[in-house]
Amino acid sequence: MADDTLSLADPYTVPTRHWHELPDGRIQCDVCPRACKLHEGQRGLCFVRGRVDDQIVLASYGRSSGFCVDPVEKKPLNHFLPGSSVLSFGTAGCNLACRFCQNWDISKSREIDTLSGAASPESLAATAERLGCRSVAFTYNDPVIFMEYGMDVADACHEKGIKAIAVSAGFMNPVPRAEFYQHMDAANIDLKAFTDEFYEKITFSKLGVVLDTLRYLRHETDVWFEITTLLIPGYNDSDSELAEESAWLVENLGPDVPLHFSAFHPDFKMMDVPHTPPSTLSRARRIALDHGLRYVYTGNVHDPAGQTTHCPGCGSAAVVRDWYAINDYQLTDTGACRRCGHQLPGVYDGPHGTWGMRRLPVHILEAV
Repeated sequence: MADDTLSLADPYTVPTRHWHELPDGRIQCDVCPRACKLHEGQRGLCFVRGRVDDQIVLASYGRSSGFCVDPVEKKPLNHFLPGSSVLSFGTAGCNLACRFCQNWDISKSREIDTLSGAASPESLAATAERLGCRSVAFTYNDPVIFMEYGMDVADACHEKGIKAIAVSAGFMNPVPRAEFYQHMDAANIDLKAFTDEFYEKITFSKLGVVLDTLRYLRHETDVWFEITTLLIPGYNDSDSELAEESAWLVENLGPDVPLHFSAFHPDFKMMDVPHTPPSTLSRARRIALDHGLRYVYTGNVHDPAGQTTHCPGCGSAAVVRDWYAINDYQLTDTGACRRCGHQLPGVYDGPHGTWGMRRLPVHILEAV
Protein backbone atom coordinates (compact mmCIF):
# COMPACT_ATOMS: atom_id res chain seq x y z
CA MET A 1 0.00 0.00 0.00
CA ALA A 2 1.34 3.40 -0.92
CA ASP A 3 1.70 6.21 1.59
CA ASP A 4 -1.42 8.36 1.28
CA THR A 5 -0.26 11.20 3.54
CA LEU A 6 -1.23 14.55 2.07
CA SER A 7 1.70 16.75 1.06
CA LEU A 8 2.23 19.56 -1.39
CA ALA A 9 5.65 18.03 -2.06
CA ASP A 10 3.79 15.31 -3.96
CA PRO A 11 3.78 16.32 -7.66
CA TYR A 12 0.19 15.06 -7.98
CA THR A 13 -1.08 17.30 -5.16
CA VAL A 14 -2.14 20.85 -6.03
CA PRO A 15 -3.83 23.76 -4.22
CA THR A 16 -7.51 24.49 -4.87
CA ARG A 17 -9.76 27.54 -4.53
CA HIS A 18 -13.22 26.53 -3.35
CA TRP A 19 -12.92 26.43 0.46
CA HIS A 20 -13.11 28.74 3.46
CA GLU A 21 -11.97 28.84 7.07
CA LEU A 22 -14.41 28.24 9.93
CA PRO A 23 -14.39 30.01 13.32
CA ASP A 24 -13.41 26.78 15.11
CA GLY A 25 -10.20 26.44 13.04
CA ARG A 26 -11.44 23.81 10.63
CA ILE A 27 -11.52 24.43 6.88
CA GLN A 28 -14.64 23.65 4.84
CA CYS A 29 -14.46 22.36 1.29
CA ASP A 30 -17.05 24.18 -0.83
CA VAL A 31 -17.01 22.12 -4.04
CA CYS A 32 -20.09 20.08 -3.18
CA PRO A 33 -22.94 20.32 -0.65
CA ARG A 34 -21.32 17.69 1.53
CA ALA A 35 -19.25 20.58 2.96
CA CYS A 36 -16.52 18.47 4.56
CA LYS A 37 -15.05 20.32 7.55
CA LEU A 38 -11.46 19.26 7.99
CA HIS A 39 -8.61 19.45 10.47
CA GLU A 40 -5.01 19.48 9.23
CA GLY A 41 -4.15 16.25 7.42
CA GLN A 42 -7.74 15.05 7.06
CA ARG A 43 -9.29 13.97 3.77
CA GLY A 44 -12.87 14.61 2.74
CA LEU A 45 -15.39 11.86 2.07
CA CYS A 46 -14.33 11.90 -1.59
CA PHE A 47 -10.78 10.85 -0.51
CA VAL A 48 -8.92 12.93 -3.13
CA ARG A 49 -9.52 16.35 -1.57
CA GLY A 50 -8.11 17.16 1.84
CA ARG A 51 -6.48 19.73 4.08
CA VAL A 52 -2.75 20.37 4.09
CA ASP A 53 -0.86 23.53 5.06
CA ASP A 54 -4.15 25.20 6.02
CA GLN A 55 -5.78 24.87 2.61
CA ILE A 56 -7.79 22.35 0.63
CA VAL A 57 -5.77 20.45 -1.95
CA LEU A 58 -6.49 17.96 -4.72
CA ALA A 59 -4.30 14.87 -4.33
CA SER A 60 -5.00 13.19 -7.68
CA TYR A 61 -4.01 15.84 -10.24
CA GLY A 62 -2.55 14.08 -13.27
CA ARG A 63 -3.30 10.58 -12.01
CA SER A 64 -5.89 8.10 -13.26
CA SER A 65 -7.34 4.69 -12.53
CA GLY A 66 -7.05 3.90 -16.25
CA PHE A 67 -7.59 5.13 -19.81
CA CYS A 68 -9.78 3.57 -22.48
CA VAL A 69 -11.24 4.51 -25.88
CA ASP A 70 -15.00 3.88 -25.98
CA PRO A 71 -17.92 4.74 -28.26
CA VAL A 72 -19.50 8.03 -27.18
CA GLU A 73 -22.84 6.19 -26.97
CA LYS A 74 -21.45 4.30 -23.95
CA LYS A 75 -21.31 7.47 -21.80
CA PRO A 76 -24.24 7.41 -22.77
CA LEU A 77 -24.61 10.24 -25.28
CA ASN A 78 -26.74 9.49 -28.36
CA HIS A 79 -27.01 13.05 -29.68
CA PHE A 80 -23.40 14.17 -29.40
CA LEU A 81 -21.10 13.41 -32.35
CA PRO A 82 -22.83 10.05 -32.98
CA GLY A 83 -20.60 7.07 -33.67
CA SER A 84 -17.42 8.86 -32.59
CA SER A 85 -14.75 7.59 -30.22
CA VAL A 86 -13.98 9.12 -26.85
CA LEU A 87 -10.92 8.79 -24.64
CA SER A 88 -12.36 7.96 -21.21
CA PHE A 89 -10.67 8.10 -17.82
CA GLY A 90 -11.34 8.59 -14.13
CA THR A 91 -9.44 8.90 -10.87
CA ALA A 92 -10.47 7.48 -7.49
CA GLY A 93 -13.05 8.39 -4.90
CA CYS A 94 -16.50 9.99 -5.08
CA ASN A 95 -18.53 12.61 -3.22
CA LEU A 96 -21.58 10.31 -3.06
CA ALA A 97 -21.90 7.02 -1.20
CA CYS A 98 -24.29 5.05 -3.41
CA ARG A 99 -25.00 1.60 -2.02
CA PHE A 100 -25.46 0.24 -5.55
CA CYS A 101 -22.34 1.77 -7.14
CA GLN A 102 -21.46 -0.07 -10.36
CA ASN A 103 -17.86 1.24 -10.26
CA TRP A 104 -17.29 0.84 -6.52
CA ASP A 105 -13.75 -0.53 -6.89
CA ILE A 106 -12.76 2.90 -8.25
CA SER A 107 -15.18 5.29 -6.60
CA LYS A 108 -14.82 3.77 -3.13
CA SER A 109 -11.09 3.18 -3.29
CA ARG A 110 -9.15 4.51 -0.33
CA GLU A 111 -5.75 3.52 -1.65
CA ILE A 112 -3.67 5.86 -3.77
CA ASP A 113 -2.32 2.78 -5.59
CA THR A 114 -5.65 2.67 -7.43
CA LEU A 115 -4.29 5.62 -9.41
CA SER A 116 -1.78 3.60 -11.38
CA GLY A 117 -1.86 5.76 -14.52
CA ALA A 118 -0.41 9.23 -14.91
CA ALA A 119 -0.77 11.85 -17.62
CA SER A 120 -0.48 15.59 -17.89
CA PRO A 121 -3.36 17.44 -19.55
CA GLU A 122 -1.15 18.04 -22.59
CA SER A 123 -0.21 14.37 -22.98
CA LEU A 124 -3.84 13.34 -22.60
CA ALA A 125 -4.88 15.75 -25.33
CA ALA A 126 -2.05 14.55 -27.57
CA THR A 127 -3.07 10.93 -27.01
CA ALA A 128 -6.70 11.68 -27.87
CA GLU A 129 -5.56 13.43 -31.04
CA ARG A 130 -3.24 10.58 -32.01
CA LEU A 131 -6.02 8.02 -31.55
CA GLY A 132 -8.52 10.06 -33.55
CA CYS A 133 -10.87 10.67 -30.63
CA ARG A 134 -13.37 13.49 -31.08
CA SER A 135 -13.65 13.99 -27.32
CA VAL A 136 -12.39 13.03 -23.88
CA ALA A 137 -14.71 11.94 -21.07
CA PHE A 138 -14.27 12.26 -17.33
CA THR A 139 -16.06 9.15 -16.12
CA TYR A 140 -15.83 5.96 -13.97
CA ASN A 141 -15.97 8.29 -10.95
CA ASP A 142 -17.39 11.79 -10.62
CA PRO A 143 -15.22 14.59 -12.07
CA VAL A 144 -16.68 17.02 -9.54
CA ILE A 145 -14.02 15.86 -7.09
CA PHE A 146 -11.09 16.33 -9.50
CA MET A 147 -12.46 19.43 -11.20
CA GLU A 148 -9.09 21.24 -11.43
CA TYR A 149 -7.53 18.38 -13.39
CA GLY A 150 -10.64 17.99 -15.52
CA MET A 151 -10.76 21.67 -16.47
CA ASP A 152 -7.08 21.71 -17.43
CA VAL A 153 -7.51 18.57 -19.54
CA ALA A 154 -10.54 20.13 -21.25
CA ASP A 155 -8.58 23.29 -22.05
CA ALA A 156 -5.66 21.30 -23.48
CA CYS A 157 -8.08 19.29 -25.61
CA HIS A 158 -9.89 22.39 -26.87
CA GLU A 159 -6.57 23.67 -28.23
CA LYS A 160 -6.55 20.60 -30.48
CA GLY A 161 -10.22 20.79 -31.45
CA ILE A 162 -11.19 17.93 -29.11
CA LYS A 163 -14.29 18.26 -26.96
CA ALA A 164 -14.76 17.50 -23.24
CA ILE A 165 -17.51 15.41 -21.65
CA ALA A 166 -18.40 15.18 -17.94
CA VAL A 167 -20.24 12.12 -16.62
CA SER A 168 -21.50 13.26 -13.25
CA ALA A 169 -24.14 12.85 -10.57
CA GLY A 170 -24.63 16.62 -10.57
CA PHE A 171 -24.03 17.01 -6.82
CA MET A 172 -22.11 20.29 -6.87
CA ASN A 173 -22.35 23.77 -5.41
CA PRO A 174 -23.35 26.65 -7.72
CA VAL A 175 -20.07 28.64 -7.81
CA PRO A 176 -17.68 25.76 -8.61
CA ARG A 177 -20.34 24.26 -10.87
CA ALA A 178 -20.39 27.42 -13.01
CA GLU A 179 -16.59 27.41 -13.24
CA PHE A 180 -16.44 23.70 -14.11
CA TYR A 181 -19.06 23.72 -16.86
CA GLN A 182 -17.48 26.73 -18.58
CA HIS A 183 -14.87 24.18 -19.71
CA MET A 184 -17.26 21.37 -20.72
CA ASP A 185 -18.96 20.72 -24.06
CA ALA A 186 -21.29 17.89 -23.02
CA ALA A 187 -22.43 15.99 -19.97
CA ASN A 188 -24.41 12.99 -18.90
CA ILE A 189 -26.05 13.54 -15.53
CA ASP A 190 -27.08 10.57 -13.40
CA LEU A 191 -30.57 11.25 -12.08
CA LYS A 192 -30.49 8.32 -9.71
CA ALA A 193 -34.14 8.38 -8.67
CA PHE A 194 -36.94 10.85 -8.15
CA THR A 195 -37.59 10.71 -4.41
CA ASP A 196 -35.86 12.47 -1.54
CA GLU A 197 -35.93 9.23 0.44
CA PHE A 198 -33.91 7.33 -2.17
CA TYR A 199 -31.30 10.06 -2.44
CA GLU A 200 -30.91 10.43 1.31
CA LYS A 201 -30.91 6.73 2.26
CA ILE A 202 -29.29 5.11 -0.77
CA THR A 203 -26.89 7.75 -2.11
CA PHE A 204 -26.47 9.94 1.00
CA SER A 205 -27.05 13.09 -1.04
CA LYS A 206 -29.93 15.40 -1.98
CA LEU A 207 -32.26 15.20 -4.98
CA GLY A 208 -32.90 18.95 -5.01
CA VAL A 209 -29.24 19.73 -5.69
CA VAL A 210 -29.22 17.48 -8.76
CA LEU A 211 -32.43 18.98 -10.10
CA ASP A 212 -30.89 22.43 -9.68
CA THR A 213 -27.87 21.30 -11.71
CA LEU A 214 -30.17 20.08 -14.48
CA ARG A 215 -32.03 23.39 -14.57
CA TYR A 216 -28.71 25.23 -14.58
CA LEU A 217 -27.36 23.24 -17.52
CA ARG A 218 -30.55 23.70 -19.51
CA HIS A 219 -31.18 27.39 -18.92
CA GLU A 220 -27.77 28.94 -18.17
CA THR A 221 -25.25 27.06 -20.34
CA ASP A 222 -24.71 25.83 -23.88
CA VAL A 223 -23.53 22.43 -22.62
CA TRP A 224 -25.25 19.56 -24.42
CA PHE A 225 -26.47 17.09 -21.81
CA GLU A 226 -28.38 13.86 -21.53
CA ILE A 227 -29.73 12.11 -18.45
CA THR A 228 -29.41 8.54 -17.18
CA THR A 229 -31.54 6.80 -14.58
CA LEU A 230 -30.36 3.37 -13.42
CA LEU A 231 -33.51 1.40 -12.60
CA ILE A 232 -33.18 -0.73 -9.46
CA PRO A 233 -35.99 -3.26 -8.92
CA GLY A 234 -38.20 -2.24 -6.01
CA TYR A 235 -36.36 1.00 -5.31
CA ASN A 236 -36.97 3.54 -8.10
CA ASP A 237 -38.93 1.73 -10.81
CA SER A 238 -42.59 2.27 -9.89
CA ASP A 239 -44.97 3.65 -12.50
CA SER A 240 -45.76 6.66 -10.34
CA GLU A 241 -42.12 7.62 -9.77
CA LEU A 242 -41.24 7.19 -13.43
CA ALA A 243 -44.24 9.31 -14.42
CA GLU A 244 -43.29 12.02 -11.93
CA GLU A 245 -39.70 12.11 -13.18
CA SER A 246 -40.77 12.27 -16.82
CA ALA A 247 -43.30 15.02 -16.19
CA TRP A 248 -40.71 17.10 -14.29
CA LEU A 249 -38.18 16.75 -17.09
CA VAL A 250 -40.68 17.89 -19.74
CA GLU A 251 -41.87 20.83 -17.65
CA ASN A 252 -38.45 22.04 -16.51
CA LEU A 253 -36.08 21.01 -19.29
CA GLY A 254 -38.34 20.56 -22.31
CA PRO A 255 -39.27 17.49 -24.36
CA ASP A 256 -35.97 17.30 -26.28
CA VAL A 257 -33.66 16.28 -23.42
CA PRO A 258 -32.62 12.65 -24.05
CA LEU A 259 -33.31 10.24 -21.20
CA HIS A 260 -31.58 6.86 -20.82
CA PHE A 261 -32.98 4.10 -18.61
CA SER A 262 -30.26 1.56 -17.81
CA ALA A 263 -30.32 -1.86 -16.18
CA PHE A 264 -28.95 -2.51 -12.70
CA HIS A 265 -26.80 -5.50 -11.83
CA PRO A 266 -26.16 -6.59 -8.22
CA ASP A 267 -23.05 -4.88 -6.89
CA PHE A 268 -21.31 -3.34 -3.87
CA LYS A 269 -23.77 -3.21 -0.94
CA MET A 270 -26.88 -4.26 -2.90
CA MET A 271 -25.92 -7.78 -3.89
CA ASP A 272 -29.32 -9.08 -2.76
CA VAL A 273 -31.24 -7.04 -5.35
CA PRO A 274 -32.01 -8.83 -8.66
CA HIS A 275 -31.01 -7.65 -12.13
CA THR A 276 -33.37 -5.23 -13.81
CA PRO A 277 -35.57 -7.20 -16.24
CA PRO A 278 -35.71 -5.84 -19.80
CA SER A 279 -39.47 -5.47 -19.43
CA THR A 280 -38.92 -2.82 -16.74
CA LEU A 281 -36.79 -0.75 -19.10
CA SER A 282 -39.40 -1.02 -21.85
CA ARG A 283 -42.15 -0.03 -19.42
CA ALA A 284 -40.15 2.98 -18.22
CA ARG A 285 -39.50 4.03 -21.80
CA ARG A 286 -43.21 3.87 -22.64
CA ILE A 287 -44.10 5.97 -19.60
CA ALA A 288 -41.54 8.63 -20.47
CA LEU A 289 -42.66 8.77 -24.11
CA ASP A 290 -46.31 8.99 -23.03
CA HIS A 291 -45.42 11.99 -20.87
CA GLY A 292 -43.99 13.87 -23.83
CA LEU A 293 -40.26 13.12 -23.87
CA ARG A 294 -39.19 12.59 -27.49
CA TYR A 295 -35.87 10.78 -27.06
CA VAL A 296 -35.97 7.93 -24.55
CA TYR A 297 -33.48 5.07 -24.65
CA THR A 298 -32.74 1.81 -22.88
CA GLY A 299 -29.24 0.70 -21.89
CA ASN A 300 -27.24 -2.26 -20.57
CA VAL A 301 -29.57 -4.60 -22.48
CA HIS A 302 -29.89 -5.66 -26.11
CA ASP A 303 -32.88 -3.65 -27.29
CA PRO A 304 -32.54 -2.22 -30.83
CA ALA A 305 -35.99 -0.60 -30.58
CA GLY A 306 -35.07 1.12 -27.33
CA GLN A 307 -31.74 2.32 -28.73
CA THR A 308 -33.13 3.79 -31.97
CA THR A 309 -33.59 7.53 -32.45
CA HIS A 310 -36.88 8.44 -34.12
CA CYS A 311 -37.56 11.70 -35.91
CA PRO A 312 -40.43 13.63 -34.25
CA GLY A 313 -41.20 15.26 -37.58
CA CYS A 314 -42.08 12.17 -39.63
CA GLY A 315 -41.77 9.33 -37.12
CA SER A 316 -39.14 7.47 -39.12
CA ALA A 317 -36.09 5.74 -37.63
CA ALA A 318 -33.36 8.36 -37.98
CA VAL A 319 -30.54 6.47 -36.23
CA VAL A 320 -30.74 2.69 -35.84
CA ARG A 321 -28.35 1.25 -33.26
CA ASP A 322 -27.46 -2.28 -32.22
CA TRP A 323 -25.84 -1.83 -28.83
CA TYR A 324 -23.36 0.98 -29.61
CA ALA A 325 -23.02 0.28 -33.33
CA ILE A 326 -24.89 2.46 -35.83
CA ASN A 327 -26.58 0.27 -38.48
CA ASP A 328 -28.53 2.99 -40.29
CA TYR A 329 -28.11 6.77 -40.21
CA GLN A 330 -30.64 9.07 -41.84
CA LEU A 331 -29.41 12.45 -40.62
CA THR A 332 -27.58 15.16 -42.52
CA ASP A 333 -24.18 16.45 -41.43
CA THR A 334 -25.99 19.04 -39.30
CA GLY A 335 -28.44 16.60 -37.68
CA ALA A 336 -31.54 17.14 -39.81
CA CYS A 337 -33.77 14.24 -40.86
CA ARG A 338 -33.03 13.28 -44.47
CA ARG A 339 -36.67 12.32 -44.99
CA CYS A 340 -38.52 15.39 -43.73
CA GLY A 341 -35.89 17.98 -42.81
CA HIS A 342 -36.75 18.15 -39.10
CA GLN A 343 -33.73 19.29 -37.07
CA LEU A 344 -32.90 16.90 -34.26
CA PRO A 345 -31.39 18.35 -31.07
CA GLY A 346 -27.77 17.65 -30.27
CA VAL A 347 -24.26 18.28 -31.56
CA TYR A 348 -23.61 17.17 -35.14
CA ASP A 349 -20.80 18.28 -37.44
CA GLY A 350 -20.37 15.91 -40.33
CA PRO A 351 -20.91 12.24 -41.16
CA HIS A 352 -21.44 9.88 -38.23
CA GLY A 353 -18.44 8.09 -36.79
CA THR A 354 -17.69 4.43 -37.29
CA TRP A 355 -16.05 3.48 -34.01
CA GLY A 356 -18.77 0.92 -33.28
CA MET A 357 -18.58 -1.27 -30.18
CA ARG A 358 -14.81 -1.38 -29.81
CA ARG A 359 -13.16 -0.86 -26.45
CA LEU A 360 -9.46 0.00 -26.56
CA PRO A 361 -7.44 0.17 -23.31
CA VAL A 362 -4.74 2.83 -23.53
CA HIS A 363 -1.45 3.16 -21.68
CA ILE A 364 -0.07 6.69 -21.46
CA LEU A 365 3.61 6.54 -20.57
CA GLU A 366 4.34 10.21 -20.01
CA ALA A 367 4.11 11.19 -16.33
CA VAL A 368 2.95 14.61 -15.22
